[in-house]
Formats: sequence, structure tokens, C-alpha cells
Amino acid sequence: MSEELAEGKASHDERRRHDRSRLIVDVFFDGKDATGVASTKDIGAGGLYLNTQAEIAEGSLLVLRIPVGAEDQQIIVSAEVVYSNPGRGVGVRFEGLSNEHRQLLEQGSS
Repeated sequence: MSEELAEGKASHDERRRHDRSRLIVDVFFDGKDATGVASTKDIGAGGLYLNTQAEIAEGSLLVLRIPVGAEDQQIIVSAEVVYSNPGRGVGVRFEGLSNEHRQLLEQGSS
């Protein structure tokens, strides 16, 4: 791994405020220029990574529908794309996640 790439990864990891857990679920996303279903790679109270081939630019706003729990519960939350890996996926940060939804995510990913 190049030094530049390693520094970029480290700075991204350092910016993350919440731990993430491996949780693979299908997340429905809807944005101005992209709509679809993507799987998650990891998820936490602060955001998640969407595995998608859709081209979604950094700064894009999405509405996400995330299934949690065994009773067909869903969390609907706004999110901002904070980094994009074209052809592979995007990292998003949740905006305005309620405490109730935060708890559901923490329970679902543990």
C-alpha cells in the first residue's frame, strides 16, 4: 500500500466517531441522482458503507431505509455521502438519527 493511500485510510479511520460492526443487510437508498438497493459492509451509530456500483458523488444527500430486528422494523434516516469509491460503494454519515434508532442499530449490529 502506498504511503499516500495509507495516510488517507488512517485519516478516514481517525475521523470516525462511532465504532462500526460487520452487518450485511440490504439497504434501500433514494437520492437526487441515484435510487436502488445496496448491501452494507459495516454499520454503526454514525453511518455505514453501501456496496453499490451506482455513481454517487461526495456530498450527495440520501434517504436510507435500513431493516433492523426480527420484527420487520425499519429505520428511515437521512445521510450524507462523505466519501465515494466509484464502482464499489460509498461511505455515508447519518444526519438526525434519533436515540431510539441509534439503539436499534446498536442492538442489530451486536
